Amino acid sequence: MNASELFNLPESLKIFENFFDENAPVWTWIPKIKDALDSLDFSKLESKKDIPTNVSIGNNVFIHPSVKLPPFAVICDNVWIGANTEIRPSAYIRNYSIIGENCTIGNSCEIKNSLILNNAEIPHFNYVGDSLLGNYAHMGAGAICANLKLDKTTVFASTPNGRINTNLRKLGAIFGDKAQCGCNAVLQPGTILGKGAVVLSTLAYSGYLPNDTFYIEKPENPRKIKLKC
Repeated sequence: MNASELFNLPESLKIFENFFDENAPVWTWIPKIKDALDSLDFSKLESKKDIPTNVSIGNNVFIHPSVKLPPFAVICDNVWIGANTEIRPSAYIRNYSIIGENCTIGNSCEIKNSLILNNAEIPHFNYVGDSLLGNYAHMGAGAICANLKLDKTTVFASTPNGRINTNLRKLGAIFGDKAQCGCNAVLQPGTILGKGAVVLSTLAYSGYLPNDTFYIEKPENPRKIKLKC
C-alpha cells in the first residue's frame, strides 16, 4: 500500500519531500522521519522566541512563531512544529517528531518518532509512537497507537493485498486523511485506517480498515459497515 493511497504531503511540509516518496510503501516513511530531521540546519530556521519558563526545549527544535505553547510541556531533540499548531499543558513531544500546521497536541499526550500532517487532532491523553497521521485525522480522548508487539518481533502491516512484513520492530498506526478513532480505542501495531475510516470508541482494532468504513464490534457479531458519504 503506497502512501499516496492514504494521504499527500501538504505544501507546508514540502521541505521534507525528498524523504517521503508518495509511491513508496507507507510504512517506509517511519524511518525516514529521522533522516528528514537530521538533514536540516536548525540554526538557519527562525524558531519561536517567547518560550514559557516551564516549557523544556531540547536541541534541534523548530517551533513556528505562531505556535501556541502551554505554561508547561516537554519538547525533546529533533522536533519540527508547524504554523498555528496548539500544544496543550503537559504534552511530551519526544525525539524525531514532525507536526504540521493547525494541529492540536493535547494535554498529557505523548508523541514519539511520528509524522503528523496538517489539521490533525490528538487532543487528550493519547500516545502516538512510530505512527503516521494524515491530514484532518482525529483521535478520541485516551486513544492509543500501540507500536511494539508483546513478543517484540517485527510488525506485519495488513493491506488490501494481505499481510506484509514491514521489517520494523516498532510501528504504530497509520491514519489516512480524515480517519478517526474514538475515545479509549487501542490501535494495534501495524494498523492502517483508510481515508475517512472510523474505529468506534473502546475497541482494540488490528488490521486494515478500508476508506469510509465504520468499524463497530458487538460481542457476538463483529462487523464492518460501509459509510454512506
